[in-house]
Amino acid sequence: MRSSILAEIGDETILVDCGPDLRAQLLDANTQRIDRLIVTHDHADHCHGIDELRPLAQTAGAPIPVHARQKTLDRLAVRFRYVFDNVGLYRPILEPVAIDNNWMLGQARIAFADQPHGGITSLGLRFDEGDKSCGYAIDFHDLTLEMADLYRSVDLWIADCLRRRPHPTHAHLDAVLGWAKELGVGQLLLTHLDNSMDFASLSTTLPDWAQPAFDGMEIELK
Repeated sequence: MRSSILAEIGDETILVDCGPDLRAQLLDANTQRIDRLIVTHDHADHCHGIDELRPLAQTAGAPIPVHARQKTLDRLAVRFRYVFDNVGLYRPILEPVAIDNNWMLGQARIAFADQPHGGITSLGLRFDEGDKSCGYAIDFHDLTLEMADLYRSVDLWIADCLRRRPHPTHAHLDAVLGWAKELGVGQLLLTHLDNSMDFASLSTTLPDWAQPAFDGMEIELK
């Protein structure tokens, strides 16, 4: 499952993570502009498409703000120094901005929580605009009290669900279904599925408030 999402919030287009196949994703979505990038953590499947943002930054004529926890920005700066600094003929394409607090973007609120992901943490997100809400919980293996507060009663919860069996760094099916019930979410979308999670089988066995996500899926919350 691809490790990036595009969110249209107000008049801004926000990209969450930039996996290795980002170019194909942006072309499929006919994306001409990214106003800001949020990176949940620095694992390869969430940040190694970072070079594909160069043409968008060049078209915009300015670096794209990249938001993440400071420790994630520090690690990205070591591996991808050339996207942040002037290097020879190349200008920066990203501007690092540390995430310390929740945001307001126009009428939308974006809130964050740190999630356990093996020996590190990933960044969980909640989007609220009007009377609709969406939670995005990628790459986590347990639900903390902070996460429960963040995702409680969201209309849509997009959640990591690697496989049916427990895993030391990712959520598994029974756990995610149980947490979704406890949190009282409206709809559950399972993402970050491995090859054992057959789409057709899942689609027929999940409760009617849950379904597997798929590449290129578009969701509009009204």
